[in-house]
Order: sequence, then structure tokens, then C-alpha cells
Amino acid sequence: MRAAAIEFRDVSRVFGELRAVDGVSFAVEPGEFFAMLGPSGSGKTTCLRLIAGFDLPTRGQVLLDGADVSAVPPYDRNLNTVFQDYALFPHMTVLGNVAYGLRVRGVAANEQERRAREMLDLVQLGALGDRRPAQLSGGQRQRVALARALINQPRVLLLDEPLGALDLKLREEMQIELKGLQRRLGITFVYVTHDQGEALSMADRVAVFNLGRIEQLAEPRQLYLRPATSFVAQFVGNANVADATLAARLVGAGEPAFALRAENAAIHGESVATPASACEATGTLVAVQFHGAASRWQVQLDAGPIWGALVNEGQARKVEGLVVGARVKLSWHRESMVPLTGPGAA
Repeated sequence: MRAAAIEFRDVSRVFGELRAVDGVSFAVEPGEFFAMLGPSGSGKTTCLRLIAGFDLPTRGQVLLDGADVSAVPPYDRNLNTVFQDYALFPHMTVLGNVAYGLRVRGVAANEQERRAREMLDLVQLGALGDRRPAQLSGGQRQRVALARALINQPRVLLLDEPLGALDLKLREEMQIELKGLQRRLGITFVYVTHDQGEALSMADRVAVFNLGRIEQLAEPRQLYLRPATSFVAQFVGNANVADATLAARLVGAGEPAFALRAENAAIHGESVATPASACEATGTLVAVQFHGAASRWQVQLDAGPIWGALVNEGQARKVEGLVVGARVKLSWHRESMVPLTGPGAA
């Protein structure tokens, strides 16, 4: 049986009183696009640094291809890292930047140029080899950083918020290109981000981090449709969360904690009748946020928290006349409720 490309075995990293990583275990399969998703301070970047060898675990083991590398320095690990700031050499040409890793390894000059040009062609920058980084756009500089990281043919490529400095449209374009590049090369990608859209659109599996631990590790669709904890439900997409107490008030005694995606909640005037089989909650409309194809309507429930409903343009006529301050009703089908069993469910 082939060893995992990367494996964490009960890994912790402690800084004084701070447990940045707290007993984390997971395995990344060879050739997998694996995302580590979470807010700032959740432990995802520390895990990336532990994989790269920039930091060492306080406890536990980090394995690459089945070998314990917990104490192995970065330069002896067959991997490379791409950072958000690109870290390109401004005095070198694009071609020189890409060939740099080969030059350090003592590869012959003609072979350096040949392979560097091949790599630039791969990232669609073959005509720009003689330019300096300052003459490139942000997306082009990111491609140069990728080409430089890939030229030594690492078994694993680590990407630390690599698209964070790009505008939305370019970021979305680069997501498609990155995923396509990873599929063509078959290299294991480990991608750190706080952007749920990036993680869900590119990764084969996503580990959601919170407070130094993994709250849930699953395929993107499973993560979205079946969140295990209230944190995952609210961090990944728009979800309304009811703990056991609120669930009992809204649905009935004995009902477990649940999450309800905002797109599965319908909004009506308070006097509008809903089907007898539907669950419902009354409240006051407190905000309407326009997001183009859909608007997010926020309701202060009489039962307590603020919940949201997504209203697309096709549904907008049904809620004409409702304004902030109006009494409204949210309704949903019981089968849309996702039981929560992890932390925060009680």
C-alpha cells in the first residue's frame, strides 16, 4: 500500500501558553489537492510551516512519503512553497527567476534555460521571459512564482494564501488555472486559505481549522451539505444554526441542534399561510443586503438570534412590499435541517 504524501500523527505546536496546533492528525494522498481552511489564528498556516520544515512540532510526527521528517530541515524535504507575496527576485528576469532553483543545484546553463522556458510555456508566460517582475501584472507574477516552485519537480507543493493579493475576477481565473495545472502535473498540492470559495472550488478534500484543531475534514460537497459542527456550518457558506435549546423552541422538544442553509429558508409576510408540514419562525426584518443574483434578508427572530434567508431575483416579487422593520415569517422544510453533532451542538 502506497504511503500518504503527507501525514500528521497527533501533532501539536505550542508557543508558551498558546496551542497553535493541538493534537492534529490527518493524511494527504499522493496527487491530491488538499485545502486547509480557517480564519486567522486557526492553526492552518502553522501546519503548513510544519510540513515545510520552517517550524518543528512540540509533539507528534510529520511524515512525508511514510518517512518521519519532524526534525529534517526544509532544504532536505522534496517540496516547495509559494507565498502570497511571490518573493521574486526583482533584479532578475522572469526566466532567471524560474531557473534559479536549477542554478543553485548546479544544473548546466543550457539545461537551465531549456527547462525554465518549458515551465514558462506551461504557465502561459513563454513570451515574457526577458521581462522583470515589476513589468508584470499580479496574476503574471503569481504564475512566475508557480513556475519557479515547480521547476525542481517537487513531490509536494505548498501554497500559502497565494491568490490573496489579486482582485476578485483574476482570483477566480487563477483558481481555474491552478486546478488545471495540478491535474496535468499530478503533484500533491496543499493549499492554505481563509476563503471558503477557493477551498470549495479547487480542493479534493478540505480540512476546516478552528482554535488549533480540525473541526471537519471532508470533500467540498459533503462539507457544505453536511457540516458536522456549528462552526463549520457558519464558516462554510451561509447557515443559520440552532442549538438544542433553540431547536426545541422552533421545532419541538427533543429536536437536536441543527443547521439550516440560508438558501433553504423562505421569507414571507407574517400573515402569509405556510404549509402545515413546514417549520416556521416569526420575527422582524432588520436588514436587506443586495448581492446581485441574490439578496440576503436578515431577520431578528422572536425566539432569539438573527437568521438569514437568500432571496434570488426570481423570488423577489414574492417579497415586494416588505421593508426593514416589517413583521415577517421564515419557513423551511424539515429535511433541510442538518443535525449537528460536534462541538457547539449542545
